[in-house]
Amino acid sequence: MSKSDELKPEYDLKSLGKGVRGKYFKCYLKSTNVVVIDPDLTKAFPNTKAVNDALRKVLQNRERSSN
Repeated sequence: MSKSDELKPEYDLKSLGKGVRGKYFKCYLKSTNVVVIDPDLTKAFPNTKAVNDALRKVLQNRERSSN
Protein backbone atom coordinates (compact mmCIF):
# COMPACT_ATOMS: atom_id res chain seq x y z
CA MET A 1 0.00 0.00 0.00
CA SER A 2 1.39 3.39 -0.93
CA LYS A 3 1.49 6.34 1.46
CA SER A 4 -1.38 8.05 -0.39
CA ASP A 5 -3.63 4.99 0.17
CA GLU A 6 -3.34 5.07 3.95
CA LEU A 7 -5.99 6.64 6.16
CA LYS A 8 -4.97 9.77 7.95
CA PRO A 9 -4.65 9.42 11.72
CA GLU A 10 -7.42 11.98 12.33
CA TYR A 11 -10.05 9.71 10.73
CA ASP A 12 -12.15 7.93 13.33
CA LEU A 13 -13.55 4.82 11.64
CA LYS A 14 -16.30 4.49 14.25
CA SER A 15 -17.68 7.93 13.39
CA LEU A 16 -17.69 7.20 9.64
CA GLY A 17 -20.41 4.58 10.03
CA LYS A 18 -21.27 1.89 7.52
CA GLY A 19 -21.31 2.53 3.81
CA VAL A 20 -24.56 2.02 1.94
CA ARG A 21 -24.34 0.21 -1.37
CA GLY A 22 -26.27 1.94 -4.15
CA LYS A 23 -27.35 4.88 -2.00
CA TYR A 24 -27.25 7.33 -4.92
CA PHE A 25 -27.83 4.84 -7.76
CA LYS A 26 -31.38 5.93 -8.72
CA CYS A 27 -30.43 9.60 -8.52
CA TYR A 28 -27.39 8.93 -10.70
CA LEU A 29 -29.49 7.19 -13.34
CA LYS A 30 -31.89 10.14 -13.47
CA SER A 31 -29.09 12.67 -13.88
CA THR A 32 -27.05 10.94 -16.56
CA ASN A 33 -27.76 10.26 -20.20
CA VAL A 34 -24.54 8.81 -21.53
CA VAL A 35 -24.99 6.93 -24.78
CA VAL A 36 -22.15 4.86 -26.18
CA ILE A 37 -21.97 4.67 -29.95
CA ASP A 38 -20.34 1.81 -31.81
CA PRO A 39 -16.70 2.26 -32.83
CA ASP A 40 -17.51 2.25 -36.56
CA LEU A 41 -19.72 5.32 -36.08
CA THR A 42 -17.05 7.43 -34.42
CA LYS A 43 -15.54 8.34 -37.79
CA ALA A 44 -18.80 9.95 -38.89
CA PHE A 45 -19.66 11.30 -35.43
CA PRO A 46 -16.38 12.20 -33.71
CA ASN A 47 -17.87 14.39 -30.98
CA THR A 48 -21.04 15.38 -29.14
CA LYS A 49 -21.90 18.19 -31.55
CA ALA A 50 -21.78 15.89 -34.56
CA VAL A 51 -24.09 13.38 -32.88
CA ASN A 52 -26.54 16.06 -31.73
CA ASP A 53 -26.63 17.75 -35.15
CA ALA A 54 -27.32 14.44 -36.89
CA LEU A 55 -30.08 13.49 -34.46
CA ARG A 56 -31.73 16.90 -34.84
CA LYS A 57 -31.76 16.42 -38.63
CA VAL A 58 -33.35 13.00 -38.20
CA LEU A 59 -36.07 14.52 -36.02
CA GLN A 60 -36.67 17.37 -38.48
CA ASN A 61 -36.99 14.90 -41.37
CA ARG A 62 -39.37 12.75 -39.34
CA GLU A 63 -41.56 15.78 -38.56
CA ARG A 64 -41.61 16.83 -42.22
CA SER A 65 -42.54 13.37 -43.45
CA SER A 66 -45.33 12.99 -40.89
CA ASN A 67 -47.03 16.25 -41.98
